[in-house]
Amino acid sequence: MNLLHISALVAAIAFLILAIYISYTLVSVRKTFHHVANTVEGIENQMQGITYETTELLKKTNHLAADISVKTDKLNTLFDGVKGIGYTVQEFNDSLQKLSDELKDQANDHAEKTSQTIKWGEAAIHLWKRYKEK
Repeated sequence: MNLLHISALVAAIAFLILAIYISYTLVSVRKTFHHVANTVEGIENQMQGITYETTELLKKTNHLAADISVKTDKLNTLFDGVKGIGYTVQEFNDSLQKLSDELKDQANDHAEKTSQTIKWGEAAIHLWKRYKEK
């Protein structure tokens, strides 16, 4: 019976050592899970901050996009107005060119008559001067 008691004592000591190592392992696992929980909590807090900042940035981006759209529409109106002014100036230039061409053609057509009229005018002035001198 002595051997049975020694075997039971060895088994009890082995069980005690096993329980101590399992306990030590569980304490280490508990500490690790505690650190993981703290890390996850910190990440969650950071994600809330990032989410808030991202939401604010998205709101500002949408506001900026809407503002750019409004200003682009206003610029399009301005460019349409400038385009209209360009067309008007072009038409005015075309009209002046046509008028100039017509005046030139008429001057060429009536050049001989104009020359004769000037000669008759000079002759009349010359006669008038002679008449005054006498």
